[in-house]
Amino acid sequence: MAIELTDRARNRILELAVKRQTPDHVFRIGIRGGGCSGLSYFVDFAPAPAEKDKVFAFGPDGEQVKVAIDRKSYLFLNGTIVDWKTELMKTGFEFINPIAKTSCSCGESFTV
Repeated sequence: MAIELTDRARNRILELAVKRQTPDHVFRIGIRGGGCSGLSYFVDFAPAPAEKDKVFAFGPDGEQVKVAIDRKSYLFLNGTIVDWKTELMKTGFEFINPIAKTSCSCGESFTV
């Protein structure tokens, strides 16, 4: 299995990379201990993937987004769908994680 990035998420990452003036950076997704449910998601841009990262590419050449995930985080993210939501009460990346048993109401942390 791998992760999936929706077109909305891919387009938002491209917009953010241009806005940050880092269009050649990879989009890093990971897991940290913390949050109200025990584990929390984080996203960031990095100049390049780390040596042991899992790297995924989404989209056509010229509009491709590379996503890097460290091996430990990948254990918790395998099979996850990353989406971008714009709603009245919440705007941001949404993680639809098949191994999450529970998540907090904000959707930023989970337990397995």
